[in-house]
Amino acid sequence: MAQIGQLAPATALGRGATGAYRHPGVVFDVWQTQLAIASVMAATHASRERVMQLQQLRLRQLFDVARRAGVYRERLAGLDRPSDLQRFAPVSRAELMDRFDEWVCDPALQLHELRALVADVSRSGEPWLGRYQIWESSGTSGQPGIFVQDARSLAIYDALESVRSRAPGHPARDWFGAMLPFDLLGMTDRYALVVATAGHFASVVNFERLRRINPWLGAVSRSFDLLGATGELVRQLNRFQPSVLATYPTAAVWLAGEALSGHLQIAPHCVMTGGETLSPAARTQIEQAFGSSVRDSYGASEFLSMAWECAHGQLHVNDDWAILEPVDASGRPTPPGERSERVLLTNLANHVQPLIRYDLGDRILLDSAACACGSNRPVIDVRGRDDDPFRVPGQRAGQTIWLLPMSLSTVMEDCGVFDFQLLQSDTDTIVIRLSQDGDAARVAFDRCQRALQRFAQEQGAGLLNVVAEYGCTLPRGRSGKASRVAMPEPAGT
Repeated sequence: MAQIGQLAPATALGRGATGAYRHPGVVFDVWQTQLAIASVMAATHASRERVMQLQQLRLRQLFDVARRAGVYRERLAGLDRPSDLQRFAPVSRAELMDRFDEWVCDPALQLHELRALVADVSRSGEPWLGRYQIWESSGTSGQPGIFVQDARSLAIYDALESVRSRAPGHPARDWFGAMLPFDLLGMTDRYALVVATAGHFASVVNFERLRRINPWLGAVSRSFDLLGATGELVRQLNRFQPSVLATYPTAAVWLAGEALSGHLQIAPHCVMTGGETLSPAARTQIEQAFGSSVRDSYGASEFLSMAWECAHGQLHVNDDWAILEPVDASGRPTPPGERSERVLLTNLANHVQPLIRYDLGDRILLDSAACACGSNRPVIDVRGRDDDPFRVPGQRAGQTIWLLPMSLSTVMEDCGVFDFQLLQSDTDTIVIRLSQDGDAARVAFDRCQRALQRFAQEQGAGLLNVVAEYGCTLPRGRSGKASRVAMPEPAGT
């Protein structure tokens, strides 16, 4: 999964502000926001037939806009109906970035100028040309992307978050709160976003944008740098005492460990996660450490709020504004109940930088069963990219077995170990790098060693050599995401 989705306090959006409300230095349009809120609320409990009508209408509008973009013009030739979508050849981030000037629909958006903007950390969140919000992807899946949002797309993301993605169990907040000029029922909350703050990443850019829209929000919300000194981060959170904590699952688990050790002394009633896969073991660890609910989301730099988690722990797709197509390795649709190799996103909200059948790379499973929460939105299960698997010798001579990083990480988490990195040091050796040292770390390693060897043999691999390194500083990428699996460096480097 890509960037953390909209984990910012959209409950304090300033949604009901009058048309006279403006704030300098913020991409925000009151009228667009009011329209988006009304549209999302009307569609939330609409019939499937009505939702599909909205989706097809918006897809037709997107086709009309995308014909102005040279990168799409040839692909759209002869495609006039929304039902033609699957005939549209998928696009990749690399292709779109290589043809950026033919991708965006405003010629004033020049790639070299936007690259200069995102290279300057001090300008993070600065509106471009007074009307665009710019953010960059982390680049964990290859070439980083630069994404452009206007007031319309931001209003739709805000509306989806504020109406649908609220903490379960607060029906008054769910419905009446969306119509208030500020969230009277949530004013006592204190929001902490723990991510990499030194960059133009969607999560922190939009978080700070929402803080600027609502002057009172600055006192009850703050972003914290995940990549700073760990002791200082713990001290800052202890001083701030957030009631809502938003971060990556791996960071939430690490903070849970700090809470269990007694170093972190906060009591959030809700922990919001996104940007990485949240495993059942990680969820349990976070819930037990903080005594709080955990609410996951599925979002990316390409679309902030693709799916929200209901009170029954199911991810529901916002399919009135986002089309997600699970496909196999050959690009054919994957049936419900079968995990895809890729997922294609069509963003119906962004008309400045159209995304049609864009390869997100994640693997999802579409669940055909109805959710007990009563929502008729599609339910998906998401797993992050399974790129660059470990290749190890099989049990038969000359055989090679592929071990997927996500599966290896799940084995580690099922052993109760969350702060780690796996490194394939040679063809049949895996190194477990642990941040901890001492007897407890050695007991944990013994448990993980046996589990990894057993898992590998069940996959058809020979006996793996699993070794440990203790007391390691574990790396995170520019955006703060954990680098849990590392490949061996090529020979001669």
